[in-house]
Amino acid sequence: MSINQERIALFQEDLAKAFAIKKLLIEDESHLHAGHAGAASGGGHFKLSIVAPEFEGMNSVARHRAIYAALNRHIPKEIHALTISALTPEEAGL
Repeated sequence: MSINQERIALFQEDLAKAFAIKKLLIEDESHLHAGHAGAASGGGHFKLSIVAPEFEGMNSVARHRAIYAALNRHIPKEIHALTISALTPEEAGL
């Protein structure tokens, strides 16, 4: 298991503590940013797609803040950059 696969497993655990996840996909996009100044620090670039009922009634900024709060212990050491898609089950058609 690569270092970023281990990180993703930890991210999934922390997100599961904060949200009743209906769907979750975390992709490692670090290879797309090789040579980038932030990548040199060891932090990875990740793309996160999450569907959870807790996002109901929240705008996108509030959703992102909730995700950052859940992953706080990983920022900035393990997570240098994070692209987020956060939907309610209804928005995701679930």
